Amino acid sequence: MIKPPSSRTWGWVAVRSLGLHNASMPNVLVRDLPDEVHAELQRRAEARGQSLQQYLATELKRITDKPPRDEVLARVSRRRGGRVGLEQATEDLSAERGER
Repeated sequence: MIKPPSSRTWGWVAVRSLGLHNASMPNVLVRDLPDEVHAELQRRAEARGQSLQQYLATELKRITDKPPRDEVLARVSRRRGGRVGLEQATEDLSAERGER
């Protein structure tokens, strides 16, 4: 028969793992979130079978995967010289959207 570790050992493991988690992953705290916003976020997380933390981490990652609009517009404004017709631009845009 295997003897379970003493509660003292478990306490050390829990404290150690919490300390490692906090040291390796940054945290975000959002204050003054309206109740209806929190409820909707919770509903969306549950619909995906995720905790609120998992859902928010996924959504924040999705947001940061795309460059901000002002950055995209700044890159576009630095480009010069090319001329593309409406038909070609539409085809290119459709093709790029299809790759996502």
